[in-house]
Order: sequence, then C-alpha cells, then structure tokens
Amino acid sequence: MANIETKVPAKLEQGQPARSVLPEIWRPFERLRREMDRLVEDFDAGSWRSSPRSLFDIDAFWRREAAAPAVDIVERPKGYEVTAELPGMTEKDIELKVANDTLTIRGEKKEEKEEKQAGYYLSERRFGAFSRSFQLPAGVDESKIEASFKKGVLTVTLPKKPEAIHAERTIPVNAA
Repeated sequence: MANIETKVPAKLEQGQPARSVLPEIWRPFERLRREMDRLVEDFDAGSWRSSPRSLFDIDAFWRREAAAPAVDIVERPKGYEVTAELPGMTEKDIELKVANDTLTIRGEKKEEKEEKQAGYYLSERRFGAFSRSFQLPAGVDESKIEASFKKGVLTVTLPKKPEAIHAERTIPVNAA
C-alpha cells in the first residue's frame, strides 16, 4: 500500500501573519520594529540621561554597543592572554585595575581638530569612554599580571599560579 502525502494549509492566528507569508517589501519594517523596541527599552532603562547626544539620534543607541573595544581571551599553558584593540589611543588613555577577582579595562579617547583657513574656521571635538570587566579564572596569580601596549593593541598577560599549571598526562584506556 502506498503512502499518500497531503499538504494541509496552516491556519494563522488572527493578527499573527507567518513570516513566510509576509512579502519581501515588508521585512524592513520588522527590523525597524525591533530597533524601535530597543530604543524604548533603552529609554525605560534611563540610559538616555547619561548620553550627551540627542534623544532622537537613533543611530547613537546602536553605536553605543560597538563603542566597547573588541577583546580576545586565550588560555595558554602558563596563563591567559587578554588582547584588546584600541586604535587611536595611547597607553596614557588606558587604565587597568584588578579588584575582587575582576580585571577592569577603562579608556577614554579625546580628539580635537582645529583648522583655520582664509574664509572658514573648522573646530571638531570627539570624546568617548569605555569600560570592560572580566571575571578572572581560578588560579590566576594577580600579583604577576602584566600589560603592554603597541600599535593600538593592549595585551594583558595573566599568569597562572604554579599549582594551577597542570602537567599533561596520557590516560590508558583498558578493555572492559
């Protein structure tokens, strides 16, 4: 006996169109709705009060998330390495602190540009600050943490305590 497959149209709840039913032209409005929802959430959280930008500068809310630097964390045999990309900054713009098993990287970038030419005067100022905190893994020797800064890249070395460095060994697998 042959199996006969039939397709049954799915019923939609009233007011809830299926994503596949929406024409392509309406999909940008879905993105706009999500962005507006995030804007309202940010407004409710009170984050707009601390922002120097206009409340209606929607792009400022989305860029705020990208303001934190990109960070890579790698575990090495003898410790951990935290690398942060901080283009346009100097070591004087960066502050590192360790407290309560937490590493905090703070930075502030200040840029001022002034041009005087015949017929015009240009003055621009840009300021931005960030702060990132990371819980230190167990076994890090906080007294031996070191940091270096070269060509816009901050490297923080978090050495492990001797007792936290485990020697690797092969475990034989026995037949049962």
